[in-house]
Amino acid sequence: MNLKVSSIQSELHWENVDQNLEMFAQKIEAISELTDIIVLPEMFNTGFSMDSSALAETMDGKTVTWMKDQAIKSNVVITGSLIVKTSALSGVEEQKFFNRLIWAQPDGELYTYDKRHLFRMAGEHNHFTEGGNRLIIEYKGWRICPLVCYDLRFPVWSRNTSKKESPVYDLLIYVANWPALRKQPWSKLLEARAIENQCYVIGVNRVGEDGKGIAYSGNSVVINPKGDAISSIAENADTTESVDLSLTELNDFREKFPVSLDGDDFTL
Repeated sequence: MNLKVSSIQSELHWENVDQNLEMFAQKIEAISELTDIIVLPEMFNTGFSMDSSALAETMDGKTVTWMKDQAIKSNVVITGSLIVKTSALSGVEEQKFFNRLIWAQPDGELYTYDKRHLFRMAGEHNHFTEGGNRLIIEYKGWRICPLVCYDLRFPVWSRNTSKKESPVYDLLIYVANWPALRKQPWSKLLEARAIENQCYVIGVNRVGEDGKGIAYSGNSVVINPKGDAISSIAENADTTESVDLSLTELNDFREKFPVSLDGDDFTL
């Protein structure tokens, strides 16, 4: 069973929601081949901004509505993250802000994942609340675990199995705003996550320079369970690339080389 995934490696308009949504609508429409999932970068509608109070939207706001509409219109999953706020309960709980990944399906169903590991070197932990639950989605016979940027550095959070059970997902997706200065760890950690979890890994990163003068080189890639890149977008290129993933090949490899059976027991 194959799954086609399209990665959009793009520049972002700094803190300009309308421009970014218009741009990505055009990029999505330009994908001529049939695809199952379209992956956008982290905070694709604003760039990696810490101005959470000014840029946050609700779950029924402009960007989530746009994602849902695009998924239905194009008959494809749209996924990427944005700044989402909760409603403050009068005098009971203060308003919270999340770097939230949205998984919008063509049937109108929405799933969400709140970034667990907040990038303290940019002060993200001062402006956002960390998530506490991992998300695994079943879609077209695949089990998919989407994560966000800095989560990549923490292998326990992405561990595919525990207590010597069978793998719980087949595909890891990382959406990111990962600076060019640290492009080597980005590439090597994506390979490591694929090898140690015996799964496909997709990393989609932005390019260009943000409003803080930070440069991004993209290096978006699709990696097979053996750690080999089966698709990679040229560094600094603003473009889209699609690739087919084979569940049959993944399951055959797991059956012939069942490393999960010898994994260490632990509780997350």
